[in-house]
Amino acid sequence: LGQSTCLVQLEGVNILTDPVFSRCTINDYIGPKRLRPTPCQLDELQVDLVIVSHNHFDHLDANVVQQLSNTVTWVVPLGLRDWFARRGVIELDWWQEHRFADYPHLAITATPLQHWSGRTPFDVNGSLWCGFVVRGAQASFFHCGDTGYCAAFKEIGRRLGPVTLATIPIGSYAPRWYMAHQHIDPDDAVQIHQDLNVHLSVGVHWGTFLMSDEHYLEPPKRLRKALEARNLASDAFVTLDFGQTRAIA
Repeated sequence: LGQSTCLVQLEGVNILTDPVFSRCTINDYIGPKRLRPTPCQLDELQVDLVIVSHNHFDHLDANVVQQLSNTVTWVVPLGLRDWFARRGVIELDWWQEHRFADYPHLAITATPLQHWSGRTPFDVNGSLWCGFVVRGAQASFFHCGDTGYCAAFKEIGRRLGPVTLATIPIGSYAPRWYMAHQHIDPDDAVQIHQDLNVHLSVGVHWGTFLMSDEHYLEPPKRLRKALEARNLASDAFVTLDFGQTRAIA
């Protein structure tokens, strides 16, 4: 759906990730505009569960929080609960697991990442950042928020792999001297795909906002080269058109 926003259907539960349906800013008038419109509107989607990796503007849209409010279950990193409505919010620390009363076949675990948080100069690192692994009876899903590459991914793979489906960032990586600590590039993304032993990975966090120096259409090309360099099949790690659906057998 753009940037890191995806709708994942896992064993009967509709999961929305890092929801952003407007521009990347504190209001509707300043900040980066979307390069492409969203393929649908929020009210066209049936959503049960929303997972938020961190509170940066390109991963958390205040309008979405207001619109969905308490009609869904929210899962957020430690320190973000007070930003949300009090009811129906689950706050997790790294490696903390939660099982849902409404969806007893699902369990979600927050995983460490290498990033930072903040929406103003006054709340930098005031809340945690994380990835999430959602495990069902037959399949599992990893949503990777923004991150630099770090040793945590091999540990995630050891504890929670293999993974059926993963959404992994592939954009906002240039220049590397500045971005490497906080944003992976396509080569790092492929390494994460291998670390977690993922059946199918989908590249996200590209083609939506201009937030770095690479051309906004470069990440998929770099991803294909990274897969070729490791002799991995091109259909093991893909990018999707905005609004495109992929079914996993």
